[in-house]
Amino acid sequence: MRGTPAGMASPHPLGGQLPAVYADDDFAQRFVEGLDVVLAPLFNVLDCLESYFTPALAPEDFVDWLTTWVGTELDGTEPLATRRRAVATAVSLHRVRGTRRGLSEAVQLAFGVRPEIIESGGATWSRRPLGPFPGSPYPGLRVTLRVRDPSAVDPHRLHAVVAAARPAHLPFAAEVTHLLTPEGT
Repeated sequence: MRGTPAGMASPHPLGGQLPAVYADDDFAQRFVEGLDVVLAPLFNVLDCLESYFTPALAPEDFVDWLTTWVGTELDGTEPLATRRRAVATAVSLHRVRGTRRGLSEAVQLAFGVRPEIIESGGATWSRRPLGPFPGSPYPGLRVTLRVRDPSAVDPHRLHAVVAAARPAHLPFAAEVTHLLTPEGT
């Protein structure tokens, strides 16, 4: 939570806007100075409103609020830079939601690793009708996240991210496994 910074002055002090009869009234001037202290942060926010909606400039607590506005798949434990990037890329991710690319980008944003995705479907063309259908007759999706330390990744979190970003009609499986390394290294 942000508070009032000490010494913040109102750009529009109320004392000068009172009727002339109150110009020399010490009590009235002190009373509206108290209101100026309350109104100064509001004027400051309104003057800087654009920066609150710019993820790179917004205060940290406002970035967390923006993540709920734009529907990011974050759990709140990510570093601030990741949360800012999630808000900034939310529109482009929503455009590709439900596609292989969208799923891959959502998992990479949440975990920092590009996943391996195996789909059951496919596409092909043929010069003759009644050709064989590509892919498997049973719909499915398998997402594998290969990392150096699988115990450091929450598999339930991966499941939640995949469930939110996958094509809605596909059953899926999500797993976290060891990173494949070349032999001898």
